[in-house]
Amino acid sequence: MKKLEYFFKNLLLNLLLLINKRKIHDFNNNDFTKILFIRLNRIGDALITTPLLHEVRSKLNTKIFVLADRKNYVAFNNNPDIDNLIIFEKGIKGFFSVIKLIREEKINTIVDTHDDISTTVSFLIALASSNNKFGLEKENKNIFTKTIPQLNRQNNHIICRVLELTKLFNIEPDHVNTKVQYYPSNISLNKTKIFLENNNLQRKFLVGINISAGSIARFWGVDNYKKLLKYFSTFDVNIILLSSPFDIEIAKEICGYKYHYYLSNEFDEFAAMISELNFLFTPDTAAVHLASAFRVSTFGVYVKYKTQDMIWSPYNTKFDCVITEEPNLENVKFDQVIVKLKPFFEGLLVKDVQNKI
Repeated sequence: MKKLEYFFKNLLLNLLLLINKRKIHDFNNNDFTKILFIRLNRIGDALITTPLLHEVRSKLNTKIFVLADRKNYVAFNNNPDIDNLIIFEKGIKGFFSVIKLIREEKINTIVDTHDDISTTVSFLIALASSNNKFGLEKENKNIFTKTIPQLNRQNNHIICRVLELTKLFNIEPDHVNTKVQYYPSNISLNKTKIFLENNNLQRKFLVGINISAGSIARFWGVDNYKKLLKYFSTFDVNIILLSSPFDIEIAKEICGYKYHYYLSNEFDEFAAMISELNFLFTPDTAAVHLASAFRVSTFGVYVKYKTQDMIWSPYNTKFDCVITEEPNLENVKFDQVIVKLKPFFEGLLVKDVQNKI
């Protein structure tokens, strides 16, 4: 059935291409007056796209539109590189409202930022009236007017791979200075500062421990986090536990009455708190990318199950990690983690002291 479904989808795409055929030509900056970048899926997917938006915006005089998902649009909020953020509504009505917007706004360039094939995105691009249709080279390359080969997934960071798209605009990406872009609102930043002040957490090196992730497979276990808190408390630092509201009872069990925990329903407030940290421990890749946006040194615990792709580590940020190739973190023991965490974390403390002298 899957092969049959793929065959008919391919057939329909090819028919659309015959109807909507565009001439491939050489480009110059005048072609890029309005650009639509498409990035659906999760928050982490959105965050790793922001360096691409920033590179293009900083080099071209253009208006940038972003088509995001209901699950990830918050990662693009407040971003000065974006002129118009559109939330994709699933279904026929939502699909054709995007096609209509592309036509009415006269968006002349559309960019698929995904490195995998999305059927929805493929049909959007095939039907779009834009002259320029860009993407990474993959099996649906016939829908694009111009593509760039994908970098090897095993040896190249996901941000490096997405940044290859800048070359389609005749821009060489700046890998040295590039970073994730995220901008917490002043309301969230003020709320975070008030929380830290009220709990006397603002004057020392601040350690954040994030226990929540997008999957239960990446929960490291109550006992492991209790041991981690005990380890960090042997130093002259402040410690705060971060969690989603869904994990509040687990957070209380881990902290007891001895440690502070912070939770919020708002992603922006979570990001604002991470921006205040000096160090983050996390199993969650969205938190990792937020940390890299604020240059917060990070230690991660990763599940790398049935894939050879490079892990989604923070970009251009001090980082170390423990990786398991099992489907969850259940067998990742505290002793295994502390062997790598101890020299990394204590090295950061030494540098922090040196910087204050």
